[in-house]
Amino acid sequence: MSKIIQITSKTQFDEVIANNAKVLVDFKAEWCGPCKMLNPIIEQLAEQEKNVAVVQVDVDKNQDLALEYKIMSIPAIMVYENQKVKSQHTGFMPLNKLQEMVK
Repeated sequence: MSKIIQITSKTQFDEVIANNAKVLVDFKAEWCGPCKMLNPIIEQLAEQEKNVAVVQVDVDKNQDLALEYKIMSIPAIMVYENQKVKSQHTGFMPLNKLQEMVK
């Protein structure tokens, strides 16, 4: 899967997690400088890692998800494997570190 999925609801988020073996979730916001720096790296990862569903959650538009997952700082990355959180990180990350997270 190479296209980044923009999450618009909790239902959509839950469906993506349930229907994909590996999912990288990028919690972000339009006004966040580090999020803007991370975005092209997330796009590159989505192109390279075809077996990983890559989704982005705008915390301003999806406050319910941000609260549920206790997102206090962004960007926040969570990697799901078989519907369970495998790893998470807060802050900017280079491509090689993101690739390690999804391996």
